[in-house]
Amino acid sequence: MFRILKKDAGSRARAGVIETPHGIVETPAYVVVGTHAKVRTLTAADLRATGAQIVIANTYHLWRTLGEKGLAAFPGLHAAMGWDRAIMTDSGGFQVFSMGIAREHGTGKVAPPEKETPVSEYADILDNIGAADAGTTQQQGIVRVTDDGAVFTDGGVRYWLDAEKSIRIQQQLGADIIIAFDEPTSPRHDYAYTKESLIRTHAWALRSLKAKTSNQLLYGVVQGGSHEDLRKQSARFIASLPFDGIAIGGSYSNSFGSTRERTIQELEWSVPHLPEDRPRHLLGIGLVEDIYAGVAAGIDTFDCVVPTREARHGSLWTSRGRIDIKRSIYRDDTSVPDTGCGCIVCARMKTKKGLLHALFKSRNPEAGRLATIHNISFFQDLVSRIRASILAGRFAEERHLVMEGRAGR
Repeated sequence: MFRILKKDAGSRARAGVIETPHGIVETPAYVVVGTHAKVRTLTAADLRATGAQIVIANTYHLWRTLGEKGLAAFPGLHAAMGWDRAIMTDSGGFQVFSMGIAREHGTGKVAPPEKETPVSEYADILDNIGAADAGTTQQQGIVRVTDDGAVFTDGGVRYWLDAEKSIRIQQQLGADIIIAFDEPTSPRHDYAYTKESLIRTHAWALRSLKAKTSNQLLYGVVQGGSHEDLRKQSARFIASLPFDGIAIGGSYSNSFGSTRERTIQELEWSVPHLPEDRPRHLLGIGLVEDIYAGVAAGIDTFDCVVPTREARHGSLWTSRGRIDIKRSIYRDDTSVPDTGCGCIVCARMKTKKGLLHALFKSRNPEAGRLATIHNISFFQDLVSRIRASILAGRFAEERHLVMEGRAGR
């Protein structure tokens, strides 16, 4: 299922392959967020053109949007997306956090509207969660956690989600890789609550394993907040179970009040206790610096909303740094977004910055599409280069060149 092809001599970085029913995922890999069985603004053909190998869809939001009847009739994510490559689903555990204590602690943005909403209007909600600044105001959470599961009170209606239901939903969705139900904690939780939550997450991991009846790959989740002993304990416990892979919940986010250095420290505590022969996924983290640091720490796959969310707002990632194409300085710019980029927007269509600027200013839907294609392509090319550097025995050199280039821009 997972094979390591080459390890880096100076770090824990490794290049490998994950075998799934819908093809091989070459690692390190960047997983594209497709919340509602769709990457917003793109067709399946657009997505394939970016070089994306794998997409992650959101279990909670699909369940709430489809309903039980819709879920029963759902043809599966691959058919719904027209996507013949690998797909992951999360467990719904992040929504336990983001719609609950994150709101009460002021560490996340708004939760979804308290009513059923059509898919077309609902698809951007996950992108918005966690996009606020650290100063987000406190709100009333709609989630209450028990040892058995979580209760969502949405629009006066109560919804129950537990390990067994999460696994059942993910099996009905038909992803290649699914994730055990867990409870992420807030950076503002104290040690006592984080320990209590970890015990709950470990119990849910056992229940998730027992509930699975499919041949999907199931990942367990390492939690433990920013506490060294809890992180090590969680890594050892999850590693002792027959999961096909390991996901790690990180606490770094612009809105969650932690730091990149803290997350890397959490990885240093966790990864040495994880088995070498299983893939490791870092949940919800994926800036350029994060990816290089994560790969060096031994992470194989990443998912993050940054490429798609920022594209729709006119922020383009380039080899020289991030640019806001809506700024007036690009109005008459006849150069492509990134001269060294091989994406279809830059290399094939040779789209000028001035044209992209005009499309965004006129709110033309094509603006978001072209920007999204470019951004996803950028991150796919980034991990491809990292993989090549590991295979060639020059990861440290590649990392240094990229980081120095970005620092000196």
